[in-house]
Amino acid sequence: MIFGKWIDRRIDAYQSDLMRKYCDEVESMYTKMRGWRHDYHNHIQAMQASMALGRYQEVSDYLRELNDDLTNVDTVLKTGRVMVDAILNGKISIATGNGIPVNAKAKLPANLDMNDVDLCVVIGNLMDNAIEENRKLDSEKRFLRIYIGMKNTQLYIAVTNAAGKKREKAGGLFRSSKGSRHGFGLARVEAIVKKYDGIFTADSEDGGFTAEVLIPIP
Repeated sequence: MIFGKWIDRRIDAYQSDLMRKYCDEVESMYTKMRGWRHDYHNHIQAMQASMALGRYQEVSDYLRELNDDLTNVDTVLKTGRVMVDAILNGKISIATGNGIPVNAKAKLPANLDMNDVDLCVVIGNLMDNAIEENRKLDSEKRFLRIYIGMKNTQLYIAVTNAAGKKREKAGGLFRSSKGSRHGFGLARVEAIVKKYDGIFTADSEDGGFTAEVLIPIP
């Protein structure tokens, strides 16, 4: 009984810490977006001044720099749920900021009976794992793919990332070099998926790691 309460407190503390972290990441992303929009008129005036002086190459270089800057703060995905959009786009921003090429597609069904907090914990943990594995590799080996959509009558989430050597399982889950806290995060993913009568699987091979989630939709 006492042990069970201790586990519950650990789970509550972990989830609270995780959501605070995600909120900080999202706030950082939207702060960048607000800053870019605030500077919009200054950018236009600078380019108009260069064009008036016939400095067309200068304008071209300026536009290229702006495009690179905007790519880092753009909201790439719109799933239909604001909180999930914020987490996904925040993680993608972190990944691209670490030189990780991202291929992402996500759309949530309107009739999905899964609360936003649980969904964000699942997606956030899987993305964190993928980003961390990529950070260990040379830049030319990095990649991250995420797909969220329907597979027959089930919600399907798949996250595939570059990785080093094949990872071994312990207690049904893959060990992580990040330590017990990260392993606890993967355990939380599995627990949440089971809560919705879903299936969580993971496959590790030399050079790649894939995590998949299936949640039935009544």
